[in-house]
Amino acid sequence: MTRRRTILACAAATVTVVAVAAQPAAARPAPTAAVRLLSLNDFHGNLEAPTGSSGTAIDENGNAVPAGGATYVATHLKRLADRHTLTVAQGDLIGASPLISAAYHDEPSVRFLGDVGVTASAVGNHEFDEGYQELQRIQDGGCHPTDGCSPAGRWRGAEYDYLAANVILEKRNKPVLKPWTIRRVNGVKVGFIGVVTKTTPSIVTADGIKGLRFDDEVAAADRSARELKRRGVRAIVLLVHEGDQVKSGSRPDECGVVPGAGTRIARDADPEIDVVLSGHTHQQYVCSVPDPKGQPRLYSSGSSFGRVITQVDFQVNKRTGDIVRSSLRGDNHVVTRDVPEDPATVRFVQTWKDRVSAIANKPIGKITADLTRAPSPAGETALGDVVADAQLASMKDKGAQVALMNPGGVRTDLTYKASGSEGDGVVTYGEAFAVQPFSNVMGQTSLTGAQLDALLEQQWTPTTEKILQPSSGLHFTIDRSKPIGDRVSAITIDGKPVDPAAAYKVSANNFLLGGGDGFSVFTQGKDQVLGPIDLDGLVSYLGAQGTIAPPPLNRISGK
Repeated sequence: MTRRRTILACAAATVTVVAVAAQPAAARPAPTAAVRLLSLNDFHGNLEAPTGSSGTAIDENGNAVPAGGATYVATHLKRLADRHTLTVAQGDLIGASPLISAAYHDEPSVRFLGDVGVTASAVGNHEFDEGYQELQRIQDGGCHPTDGCSPAGRWRGAEYDYLAANVILEKRNKPVLKPWTIRRVNGVKVGFIGVVTKTTPSIVTADGIKGLRFDDEVAAADRSARELKRRGVRAIVLLVHEGDQVKSGSRPDECGVVPGAGTRIARDADPEIDVVLSGHTHQQYVCSVPDPKGQPRLYSSGSSFGRVITQVDFQVNKRTGDIVRSSLRGDNHVVTRDVPEDPATVRFVQTWKDRVSAIANKPIGKITADLTRAPSPAGETALGDVVADAQLASMKDKGAQVALMNPGGVRTDLTYKASGSEGDGVVTYGEAFAVQPFSNVMGQTSLTGAQLDALLEQQWTPTTEKILQPSSGLHFTIDRSKPIGDRVSAITIDGKPVDPAAAYKVSANNFLLGGGDGFSVFTQGKDQVLGPIDLDGLVSYLGAQGTIAPPPLNRISGK
């Protein structure tokens, strides 16, 4: 973990040594100032140490070790910081959060991140989960317009700047939040630009970003870099909520990325940008990529859930104000739990845990065995089926015939073994919340049989597969050997073949109904009506059913 890693690889097989005569005083290297960056990404409100696979990380030796949790993040940040340190982040700090944070609209997590010194962060797509006006409230302060103030009192606003250079409020043609910010450290200026993946409109609820435009990340970063240069800032860091995938089991400082959206941004952004810190994909890597002028540029990501802190060290030329590229060093540190917990953070987390415990520990239903997200060969999951059944039940009074659930919206398993004192098989409100933390609104639309078929064909693109989880009355067959667009057949509802010309009332959350995850056919539906919050529907269903057994995975056939 203490190993330092240079990002500049020697490309030549041989090195020629050239003697250099003694330089006169005027030609001596310019004085430099040392700067250290520490960064986090995709924290997702994990104040308590995450559990299961979300609570482990691959360390420098290739071992899976327990990692993450605010009390340990605080300790590691303090140990890694020196007097010339700035702490930053790359988005998704909030949203899709555990109940301890989400119950209070993530104010506890934003407060924690400010307390540990975060000074600037790119927005992530999950920062828009409750809409951009709520994100502005989180930035600027004030109590929630519906739920009022939290137990901590009036919200003061984030102590760090959220940056959104490519998120444009269309009616004003200006960024919805600051596009960039400047910090002074060790006598030099460092500029930070923030951008979020331009795919955000397809992965968040449409109503929450109505009136916003998400520009190309590179174009927005370049605009901000030019503005920073006009202000005399030459040391520039891009915080980007977009990234790449890596091979399974990659160690913290490996660069086994599969070049994708993140690499494109890192390579194509303005050459004045010296460092690109990324996120979104929850991967860990430290890389060097060439900028448009062919110069090496650091490109890294630090996993998720507070399991990894990225450290970047560099020197800034005091004469030019620019980063000396050859001085760049990147190192990903696993946030291990073999260090003392930070006492102040322990008290902070316990305070919020106590506040939310009455809500979180309330029993709402029972299960006979684990309900998991483990897929059948066709892609169906037991928990996905139960969630879809709950959504159908929540919209039955509106005439819904079937329901479909996006797999990415089912965030964790329901396990039979007790997580606390509630007893084996008991499902608590906190556990149900962890499954569905987004507070999406249920809705219903009318689709023809032909449209339903076209919708199910959208489960595949050339690069992705997202199998929709069906309610109990809906069955269909898939064949992955066939071309995309012709993989679904034998669609039935309540045992009857679907008529292409007939209309069917299909229930889904408002994320899907708005075309989320690329399911644009939903937007072609008619007579849309809205219902309850999806979590409320799940809680009601679990209570009404008494005890639920894992359903047989027979709603989707084929492979």
